[in-house]
Amino acid sequence: MNDGFAPALSTPLSTPLSRRSFLRGSAGLLGSLALPLQLGERPRPHFAPRAKHVVFVFLLGAPSQVDLFDPKPKLQELDGQPMPPSLVAGQAVDQLKGRNLVAAGSRFRFHRRGQCGMELSELLPHLGQHADRLALVRSMTSTIINHPPAQSMLMTGSGEAGRPSCGSWASYGLGSGNRDLPAFATMLSGLPPGAPPPPVQLWGNGFLPGEHHGVVLHGGAEAVRFLDNQPGTSRRGREAQLETLQALDRLRQQGHGDPATDDRIAAYQLAFRMQDVVPEAVRLQAEPAATLALYGAKAGEPSFAANCVMARRLVERGVRFVQLVDDGWDHHGQLVRNLRQKAGEVDQPIGALLSDLQRCGLLDETLVVIAGEFGRTPMNQGGQSGDRYGRDHHGKCFSIVLAGAGVRGGTVVGATDELGYQVVADPFTVHDLQATMLHLLGFDHERLVFRHRGRDFRLTDVHGRVMRPVVAG
Repeated sequence: MNDGFAPALSTPLSTPLSRRSFLRGSAGLLGSLALPLQLGERPRPHFAPRAKHVVFVFLLGAPSQVDLFDPKPKLQELDGQPMPPSLVAGQAVDQLKGRNLVAAGSRFRFHRRGQCGMELSELLPHLGQHADRLALVRSMTSTIINHPPAQSMLMTGSGEAGRPSCGSWASYGLGSGNRDLPAFATMLSGLPPGAPPPPVQLWGNGFLPGEHHGVVLHGGAEAVRFLDNQPGTSRRGREAQLETLQALDRLRQQGHGDPATDDRIAAYQLAFRMQDVVPEAVRLQAEPAATLALYGAKAGEPSFAANCVMARRLVERGVRFVQLVDDGWDHHGQLVRNLRQKAGEVDQPIGALLSDLQRCGLLDETLVVIAGEFGRTPMNQGGQSGDRYGRDHHGKCFSIVLAGAGVRGGTVVGATDELGYQVVADPFTVHDLQATMLHLLGFDHERLVFRHRGRDFRLTDVHGRVMRPVVAG
């Protein structure tokens, strides 16, 4: 008898079951048991959220904090001289091991910004206009100083592949604010010619259900790759195809009960709805010319500035987590020229995004984070002049910026020593940042979990604490 809960076995009971037949029949039963657990695992916020959305600006490659966020007059005085042995003796400094460690003062000036007097580089005038809205954390630390695992640590809480990204956790916790758009969207910019694209795991769903995978959006005519119908396919014809495919998937699921089937069906349905909504959501031609000029963006030309405009449009339409990944910040050499260029590409758009969110009344419900995966050394890597001048990877200290929902504006948190080599006050880790993001979204990071392979996993692994000095109220 088949009561509708377990699938009927294809082999009569009077016939001895082979191992293969037993497993095939049991799979549906086990899947049926697991499916309600998977479908019922969507959590609810643990307390009233400050933020409904996150815009995470990921400066891929690690910008130099001593040139942008953390001025060091003493380092300027020692420029070109050996670093004090008492500070660096016995320290492992990545590729600088065994070399003379020479102090490298910044080639850029710092200015006080806003009523709070926050010191920021001359390269960030537009961001500086928002100093009283910013929380600048100068005491971040990382134990990883190789790019791929450090990038993975920042976005997934682990240096190993296979964990869900923070955007996926936000999607899992909050769901989508617009059923016709993904809860988690990613946009890329700044990729150097010939360089490989950033790893997919930075916006991957890991072991979370597939609906929480980040959707990569592009500027130009095709916002989502392979989303458009094939030539000659009508809207109704495509809908009929999906209806047939869903029926086949459901029929197959009766045999194996795999919850991933629901993920695939949901993905097809979302893609079909996105065909109508996404082109309008990312259509910069609909923006007033004054708004595009504010960002420094041009309709139809992919850029970080254009991605910032799209980020605001997506937040307006209910997307929970927007990830802006900008590559090209790994400046081992040619730092003066390259950092000036990169800062020039992002400073105006970020300042405009903060202004635009404020204008739309969205900044109070949107958390904006600006971060790289680690910092750069206060020592010179290549030479004191010309294009050889650069900085190496450094995990002992780096800076991040937060703004918007729930953030204590006009605040500088933590401190490094007088040469910018290591943290001397209020050290924080990447897991602390992740715990703070979840806290502002309404979740206790220790309680937002997903059971996988027999244990509960969370974004912050077994670490993390909320960065109270940056939280308002």
